[in-house]
Amino acid sequence: MSEQRSKIHLVMGGRVKDPRGVEFVNLDQMDLVGVYPDYDAAEDAWRSKAQMTVDDAEMKYVVVHLHKLLEPDLPDDI
Repeated sequence: MSEQRSKIHLVMGGRVKDPRGVEFVNLDQMDLVGVYPDYDAAEDAWRSKAQMTVDDAEMKYVVVHLHKLLEPDLPDDI
């Protein structure tokens, strides 16, 4: 049996210079929503925050795949 690894995700948001990108401004005012054990939980948190700011084009929330940053050579299926 293979070892099950946690695929942790970070949800964060803030003001962006351009709504089509992810260049955040005012980094000291970033909203760090939380760290989640899987993509589904992170997506739920992202969706909740994104819907709260849907009318503000300069506010953007994203899901960051922390497991890919921590172990970039790890295959996706582990």
